[in-house]
Amino acid sequence: MFPRDFAWGAATSAYQIEGGWQADGKGPSIWDTFCHEKGGVFGNQNGDVTCNSYELWEKDLECIQQLGLTHYRLSLSWARLLPDGTIRNVNQKGVQYYNRVIDDLLACDVSPMVTLYHFDLPQAIQNLGGWKSPDVATLFDSYSKFCFQTFGDRVKLWITINEPHVCARLGHEVGIHAPGLKEKGTAAYLVGHNMLRAHAMAWHSYNSEYRTTQKGAVSLALNSDWFEPLDPLRHEDVASAERDLAFTLGWFAWPVFITGDYPELMRSAIETQSKMMGYSGNWRLPRFSKEDPPILGTADFFALNYYTSRKVKSGGCCGPMLSMKRDLDAEEVLDPSWPISGVSWLAVVPHGLRKLLKYIKDVFNNPTIYITENGFAQVGPLQIEDVERCKFYRSTISEVVKAIEEDGVNVRGYFAWSLMDNFEWADGFSVRFGLFHVEFSGAELSRTIYRSGREYSKIISKYKSAQSGCQGFLDDDY
Repeated sequence: MFPRDFAWGAATSAYQIEGGWQADGKGPSIWDTFCHEKGGVFGNQNGDVTCNSYELWEKDLECIQQLGLTHYRLSLSWARLLPDGTIRNVNQKGVQYYNRVIDDLLACDVSPMVTLYHFDLPQAIQNLGGWKSPDVATLFDSYSKFCFQTFGDRVKLWITINEPHVCARLGHEVGIHAPGLKEKGTAAYLVGHNMLRAHAMAWHSYNSEYRTTQKGAVSLALNSDWFEPLDPLRHEDVASAERDLAFTLGWFAWPVFITGDYPELMRSAIETQSKMMGYSGNWRLPRFSKEDPPILGTADFFALNYYTSRKVKSGGCCGPMLSMKRDLDAEEVLDPSWPISGVSWLAVVPHGLRKLLKYIKDVFNNPTIYITENGFAQVGPLQIEDVERCKFYRSTISEVVKAIEEDGVNVRGYFAWSLMDNFEWADGFSVRFGLFHVEFSGAELSRTIYRSGREYSKIISKYKSAQSGCQGFLDDDY
């Protein structure tokens, strides 16, 4: 049974939908720079205009109302609010824009969940070292306090940082996300460390300065696949799957929810590989300083982004160079029975979400959980009648029901990714996750609801009218 105040939502992020990349005083972000340098994104596409939500917000609001959402997850553009990244230079046009979005949502009885950082660091801060610099945590804390002060009277659900694992690994190890660094085996760990420091500072600032009057909740959104051993009877595969969970989810969840430090399994694996390469000590994975605010306990709920699952076997160590892949020493494989959703990496495994939710309940002290992203990709010819995505949402929400009713997991919300087709990072506009299709080739950027949007709306509507909860209503008409 879903809680009566269950959050039915959809999610977006600023760079992916807003456009207006230099409108009304906005400063450049690292994604503006990354895209404009060419070669890093499919078709050399960019987010200069994308859905143009900066000018077409009313169209987005109509989509939100058509779905019947109770919640909407959006992110703020740090560079739109503070063009040079600091509170010395506030862009009032940016403040006005987000005030309008938040006020319009509330007027329509939709609660905003606001993300402070979703991949788009101001370029001015990148020029100072970006997330590799220890000073970024203080700058983020100042930005966070500005947002809490400006919008917190109306925002009750906050996400500090979205997917620090993706920011660290894809942006600083693999180099396929902004800022495009490929400093293998070192930079990602430092970036992740500073992101955790920044998150903790922001959480403590909210807790000490704003919580009493604003009465909101703050967390960070962690992405993870579900990992299980390829051969559950083979010790090496079991150990590899555990290590994969530690390097993905545990990297950030363990310090926040369990010990205040990184998983020992992760630290020991990195140290082992360092020694094998002739380095002494564990200098690559930083230690938290006593001078920083404590990390442990800095989340009021668990925000989970889940998309897919993997089988894991031992091995996968690559080459004679330091790297995260070498540290992990595990190989991820797809179960051939899992259907693929458009893009090669996204196997459709709804039952993996249930298993991951149960794992979070058991390992991280039964937290309140919001599923802050989950979606199904479409590529190739446009299919407004997206039957497979409809099946995906029904199957996935059914698994969430099982997690709540049979496993006792405290799930309080589900946010579909995404409200509408948008700029999907390195894939540009070639991949579509939306509940609404956006016609990017037309000047009007019209929004058209997919069949999956109608199905999701139907699920929400039936839940809202089901006084006894969810049991049974998912099966009607399907």
